[in-house]
Amino acid sequence: MNAPESGRILALFDFDGTITTREMLPDFVRFAVPKWRLRIGGALLTPLVLAYRAGMVSGTTIRTAISWVGFRGMPLADYEAKGVAFARDALPGVLRPDVMARIASHKANGDTVVVVSGAYDVYLKHWCAAHGLDLIASTLEVRDGRLTGRYLGAQNVLGEKARRVRERYGLAAYREVHAHGDTAEDEHLLALAQHRFYRGAELTTL
Repeated sequence: MNAPESGRILALFDFDGTITTREMLPDFVRFAVPKWRLRIGGALLTPLVLAYRAGMVSGTTIRTAISWVGFRGMPLADYEAKGVAFARDALPGVLRPDVMARIASHKANGDTVVVVSGAYDVYLKHWCAAHGLDLIASTLEVRDGRLTGRYLGAQNVLGEKARRVRERYGLAAYREVHAHGDTAEDEHLLALAQHRFYRGAELTTL
């Protein structure tokens, strides 16, 4: 568990749609997965994607399927290289200036700022390191130097976000906890905080 500096704020930020202007998983998949596999995978996953858009399939299920079809068998070295390039080339153009300013303000005050995301850590770890932020994210499993297509442990979504934050940080040691999200999947994360921000506006109730 990380030891906080007494009296500081713990600021928790969802990434996709909160720090960025849109969900970035589709962008990363298109960026990282070979075109031949995208064509095959697109055909295989179309019924599932349509069911997801109709509210019949959960986000957890669709992400599990995308990871399996897109990344199973990919060499770890290739995956890591794509993560570095995506963080460098794709993410700067989709950041919300107002949220980045809020993050900068927290950092200037010496607060602990954490990105808590269901997205892949392969690119978020590089982006967070460049901005001096802590990270809790989802990881894909690797065996013998290749991705299995499965998640390593649970996806960092819904209640898992709150569980991992509590596991890593002693919330009671912070003067305040702030949390930022943009969808119903962030409800558990927002519930950790005294100050809750949904799509930029502070909530009085959850």
